[in-house]
Amino acid sequence: MAQMGRPRTFDRNQAIEQAMLLFWEYGYDSTSLSLLKSNIAGGIKAPSFYAAFGSKEALFREVIEHYIATHGQVTQSLCDENLAPREAIERTLRQSAKMQTESSHPKGCLLVLSTATCSPENIHIQQYLTQHRLKTRERFTQCVQRAVDAGELAVDTDVCAYATSLYCFLLGLSVQARDGVSGTVLNHAVTEIMRGWDARTNMKSKDSK
Repeated sequence: MAQMGRPRTFDRNQAIEQAMLLFWEYGYDSTSLSLLKSNIAGGIKAPSFYAAFGSKEALFREVIEHYIATHGQVTQSLCDENLAPREAIERTLRQSAKMQTESSHPKGCLLVLSTATCSPENIHIQQYLTQHRLKTRERFTQCVQRAVDAGELAVDTDVCAYATSLYCFLLGLSVQARDGVSGTVLNHAVTEIMRGWDARTNMKSKDSK
């Protein structure tokens, strides 16, 4: 009878957290199998790695789901219809700026930075993250549409264009954070962006008089 393989002796959830930090810091392409094996679970052998995770890509997909369920929750205000659209967007931007500049993990957003440069054979990984990011863009669009429907923004607001501008600002936070711009500065930038929202509502009020 064949002997059973050696049972796993490491904390799988902790290993996923450790892998997340590596992918976040170095990106998908530059995070090699050897780097993963030597830095997660105190160092593991190839057979244990493949038995636990299957492949680098499979591990990365688990990492992304873990990231979304933890750090990625900063955008969940966009889904809360109990919040006014303006508040939902401002919370998302401020929480994102805070999270992306914290010292407990690499700066920026994993969903934005991990495939910023991607080899041709890994384009499908880039597309995988694109689909996740599109969900956030759609939530911005829904928030802006709610504001128009509620009369908070003018009925002739270009919902797609305005939501895209807010989404582009969110993506830009990631690059600025990675470049070392402080959370304080990014928070002030959010204030300026929200003044743009307020200017739109003030303009609507004047037009209605």
